[in-house]
Amino acid sequence: MKIGRTTCMSMSGQKSATSEQRPSGLWHEIAQLRHVREVNVLVAMLIVGALISFFTPYFFTTNNLMGVFRAFSLTAIMSIGMVMVIITGGIDLSVGSAMGLASLVTALCFDAAYPTGVSIAAGIGVGICFGLANGLLITVIGLPPFIATLGTLSIGRGLMYMITHGVPVTPDTPEVFSTLGQGYVGPVPVPVVIMLLLMFVFAMIMRRTRFGRHIYATGGNEQAARLSGVKVDRIKLSVYVLSSTIAALAGIIGFSRYLSAEPASGFGSELDVIAAAAIGGASLAGGVGSVTGAVIGAALVGVIANGVVLLNINTYAQQAITGGVILIAVSLDVLRSKLTGGNS
Repeated sequence: MKIGRTTCMSMSGQKSATSEQRPSGLWHEIAQLRHVREVNVLVAMLIVGALISFFTPYFFTTNNLMGVFRAFSLTAIMSIGMVMVIITGGIDLSVGSAMGLASLVTALCFDAAYPTGVSIAAGIGVGICFGLANGLLITVIGLPPFIATLGTLSIGRGLMYMITHGVPVTPDTPEVFSTLGQGYVGPVPVPVVIMLLLMFVFAMIMRRTRFGRHIYATGGNEQAARLSGVKVDRIKLSVYVLSSTIAALAGIIGFSRYLSAEPASGFGSELDVIAAAAIGGASLAGGVGSVTGAVIGAALVGVIANGVVLLNINTYAQQAITGGVILIAVSLDVLRSKLTGGNS
């Protein structure tokens, strides 16, 4: 009995000591947030916004903030598809061409007096074709993603100039179509509403569905995923089709806003989209990243671009600033992973 009592007392003492060492539930959750990549990027964006607002009173006005959201919404929409490709360990350089060619085909359909539904479907079809071409070149032919998508980027860009001869296409469009890029839901621009809906839907897909888990498994260890029964080639084909289709949707929204399909539409946007995903915590090695992080990364780039304008900084410095932000964000992410043993 004496031994049992002593044992019980020592066990209760250990429990109490352990409970004292544990932080309270709320503070423990807050402490864990520092390991969440999305939160780190969001904090960085808020700090940048606060610094800009310190030097100019125009940043935190409703009109300016809605303008910022509208400006980066297309990049954010495309980053949703891009981050899924990056998580599988790939890259999609053709999203800018898919965006531009989709807007051009949509404009040409309107110019030929096709109905709105048919014109939009034609633009979406361009994105699907880009994705199928990329996916089949990578999974069937075995080309590296960089080479395959670089090739389709050049083909798409060439087709745009061949079709337009360098002249913008500005057809008459129904008023209902223009609301897609110019309309508002209350004070919020429609493109921002579309961006938020897509972010929510695909964030749920990545977190809650088998398809999302298979995307992470493919990027984390392709061979192990294949041995576990994951249809890796089908997953890769799917994410490339999604990436190009979402880029095509962004192109249609962009055309709806300006009602003019420019031959250079989408040129260079693939770099902004990849930057958004990288800043948002996606690893180019695959297996790491999130839809929410990519959208927040696009928001950070958009806030910086707006700050450059408001503070009257040379606009040519914007690319350099964005590049510096990418290097800092990715470097901090790598250092944090090393310090935490890759568990963050």
